[in-house]
Amino acid sequence: MPFLGQDWRSPGQSWVKTEEGWKKTTSDEKNDDGSIESFCKVEEEQCFNKENLLLSLSYDMAAKKRKKDLMNNNTKAPYFHKEKWIYVHKGSTKERHGYCTLGEAFNRLDFCSAIKDARRFNYVVRLLELIAKSQLPSLSGVAQKNYMNILERVVQKVLDDQQNVRPIKELLQTLYVSLCTLVQDMGKSVLVGNINTWVHRMENIMQWQQQLDNIQINRPTSTGMTLTDLPASLQLNIMQRLPDGRDLVSLGQVCPELGGLTEDCLLWRRLCQYHFTDRQIRKRLIVSDKGHLEWKKMYFKLCRCYPVREQYSDTLHLCTHCHILFWKDTNHPCTANNPESCTVSLSPQDFISLFNF
Repeated sequence: MPFLGQDWRSPGQSWVKTEEGWKKTTSDEKNDDGSIESFCKVEEEQCFNKENLLLSLSYDMAAKKRKKDLMNNNTKAPYFHKEKWIYVHKGSTKERHGYCTLGEAFNRLDFCSAIKDARRFNYVVRLLELIAKSQLPSLSGVAQKNYMNILERVVQKVLDDQQNVRPIKELLQTLYVSLCTLVQDMGKSVLVGNINTWVHRMENIMQWQQQLDNIQINRPTSTGMTLTDLPASLQLNIMQRLPDGRDLVSLGQVCPELGGLTEDCLLWRRLCQYHFTDRQIRKRLIVSDKGHLEWKKMYFKLCRCYPVREQYSDTLHLCTHCHILFWKDTNHPCTANNPESCTVSLSPQDFISLFNF
């Protein structure tokens, strides 16, 4: 590259651009009038080139900023991992420094495949709801973006399958309320990223809520046997498998026959005894004018006072021997003689509490 001025690598010489090309000049040649004019011309060209360079740099920086903002607003950027198990380290050692955080676990575990599994879907939804309530500020920027990406996939699955509409509506409402509170504290290290990014995400949440409100469940086209064609004893047996009283209420609104069965006292009694303890039930007794217990009213009253029992087909497990966090059907590299004896099933709340140290 030619030297544009005096340099220790080329003492007493400089390069001048002429019509014939670059030429090397000495200090004596610079004293000539023609050389002085050409040198001044070169200086003017250099200043002009510097101005153009600064303008191009500013344009490039502006273009990069617009591209970065567009990428931040685009929640479809894939940052998913597919690890079946991770090592949960709670302290710094010589071999490994730092701690395993909730955001790191959320990034590395395979939640994308979990939402496709019917056994794990409700578990992931409940975990997303708990994070939306109180743990969202503790996630890193990448983890927060992954959270929104996974949430988008959950909503899309519900729209495609037309199932589990109510839990997702409650999840979106909880997240929107939390974001309304957190966005007001932007600039205080509450959320990571530009406020415009979070406003765009809140707009997406509102759009998802509207899509879920407009969903229309199509009736099956098959003309085979339906629930109402079964005997009443079998219908009650099926209703006893429903863990949520709101599902019973919705089922009773389908037709008068099912509405009468959903008012069965034994059905609501078993539902209360499944979710709540005897002590909790005794504190919230409701007796009718005829001296009978109002189990249906007691159930909804107990739901307002106590948390309901949660049960999932598949959960995350923690090995207390090797501190490996894994899904139930995943083999982890445990060195214990009997790995199954040292595994603990984690509820969504236990999963979050695992990283609150």
